[in-house]
Amino acid sequence: MDLMRPVRDALRRHVGVLPNPISRRTAEAQPRIRGANVIISVCPYCAVGCSQLVYAKEGRIIDIEGNPASPINAGTLCPKGAATSGLVDNPLRLTTVKYRPPYGKQWEERPLDWAMERIAERVKATRDTSFEEQDEAGNLVNRTLAIGHLGGATLDNEENYLIKKLFTAGLGIVAVENQARI
Repeated sequence: MDLMRPVRDALRRHVGVLPNPISRRTAEAQPRIRGANVIISVCPYCAVGCSQLVYAKEGRIIDIEGNPASPINAGTLCPKGAATSGLVDNPLRLTTVKYRPPYGKQWEERPLDWAMERIAERVKATRDTSFEEQDEAGNLVNRTLAIGHLGGATLDNEENYLIKKLFTAGLGIVAVENQARI
C-alpha cells in the first residue's frame, strides 16, 4: 500500500492557485527505505533501551530511526541514538581485532577466534592463580579478587542476571557491576 500516493497526487495537481512547480522526477521520487527489510533493535548507547527500526537492503544497513510503536521512546531518539547509523557505517570503524604484543611497537591484526581464546586462557590463568577457597579467618569464600567485570548499558535484566550468575557462582568473581547503575 502506497501511503504517499495522496500526497503526491495533490502535489502534482496544484499548490494553492498556481500549478505545482516541482519536476516530474521529484514528484515520482520514492523513499530510499522502500522495499528494505525492517529489523526492530535497541539503541546501543545508554540504559534507557530506546527501540529502533533498522532498515537494510542487500545485507547493508541503509537507515536507523526511532520506533514509533515503542512505549519507551515512542519513536524519538536522543542525538546519540539518532546518529547510530554513523556508528555502523563509518569508514574509521575497526572491523578486526587489533593486538599489540608485550613491548611491541606495532598493532597486529588477529582473528576474532584467536582473541576470544586468548581472553578465555588469561581469565582462567588469573582465576587459577588468585582463587581463594578460604579467607584469613578460615571462612569459606570461594572467590577471586583479581578479576572484575563491567557490563554494558544495553544488556537487559535477563542477560545481566545470567552474567552475574556465571561470574560470581561460576568463576568466583566478586567485582561484577553494570554501567547502567553507575
